[in-house]
Amino acid sequence: MPDATLVCWNVAGRLRRQAVQAERVTALSPDIVCLQEVIARSVQPWTEHLTTVGLRDVRVADVAAVDGRDRPLLTLVASRWEQEPVAVGGVPWTERVLATRLAGLEVVNVHSPTSPKPGLAKVLTHEAVHAHLIGGCGPRLVCGDLNTPRREHPDGRVWTFARDRYGRLRADRGERWDAAELGLIKGLEDRGFRDAFRSLHGPEQREPSWVWQRWGGGYRLDHLIVSGEVEVPVCGYLHQWRDEGLSDHSPLVAHIRWSSEERG
Repeated sequence: MPDATLVCWNVAGRLRRQAVQAERVTALSPDIVCLQEVIARSVQPWTEHLTTVGLRDVRVADVAAVDGRDRPLLTLVASRWEQEPVAVGGVPWTERVLATRLAGLEVVNVHSPTSPKPGLAKVLTHEAVHAHLIGGCGPRLVCGDLNTPRREHPDGRVWTFARDRYGRLRADRGERWDAAELGLIKGLEDRGFRDAFRSLHGPEQREPSWVWQRWGGGYRLDHLIVSGEVEVPVCGYLHQWRDEGLSDHSPLVAHIRWSSEERG
């Protein structure tokens, strides 16, 4: 049964802090690294840093697929095992979703567009990843900056950004938007998936991974959702890195194990 330390982090496209970010990540001796908001100029230094600690296979979403958007933000997956690319159909901004298979585990790294982005980019991204996951089998995980939910209640209820601060469905977003955001956070549970952090810490623990710097408060936007074949004995956030200004997101760090006949 393979096991791995997984680091998942939205690095906020910060080129000037990239070297320090990389030093922190590699100091954890990770086996799998999933990054979001990697800019084109930081791909090479990230690749060089990660390969020096044994992450021999580094995959980056194709920047050539970006159509007319300024400063594209890429997803990256690095692994100690050789990776096989996995196609995820229907994603509107393909640089925001990167899926690979390594040692029998499918890893889907997602950076969801924010709600104001045009063309229902957020809704279509969540719908595409949800459809992909329910159509697959075997050990799988989806991780990354999912830009949802708006609020998590102690009783397990979740409000998405299709709702206002009082939980009312917004007329300009509606039921489809609500269902799309819920699709990854809650909508995979009947397929045996679970929110790794909530599974370990319960619904009462409030732990935002992104916060308002001026006003306080924030949201837990960064997630690890795993299928039933994946064990997660440890899962938490390193908020100190965010507090130090290395990114506006806290990295998620987990230890995972999964059933597989493959060995890498």
